[in-house]
Amino acid sequence: MDGNELTKKYYRINDVAEMLDLPLSTLRFWEKEFSELRPRRTGTRTRLYTPRDIELLELIKFLLKERGLKIDAARNYIRHNRADLDRRHQVVRRLQGVRNQLLELLATLDSRK
Repeated sequence: MDGNELTKKYYRINDVAEMLDLPLSTLRFWEKEFSELRPRRTGTRTRLYTPRDIELLELIKFLLKERGLKIDAARNYIRHNRADLDRRHQVVRRLQGVRNQLLELLATLDSRK
């Protein structure tokens, strides 16, 4: 997911879970584990995530799921290397986007044969 696609001011937890392909319980758990992640709450306690919250969730997912870090290591990495992590994650997202475009082109070329 590209952060530029986020056009709303707030997103509900169901929307965020779907965007990131994560269970709601994972988002709730990460909220408890990462003090930097504090979505707003409505009067009915509905979580509202900003685009910045979603970017942080993408970073957490990247560290835990793709890099294989444990929660403590990911928490420390975010606290001490945030700028570097943001840049690295942005590069990875761009490369994944390029890869997806190339795969689509390849599929298009294969379908013409």
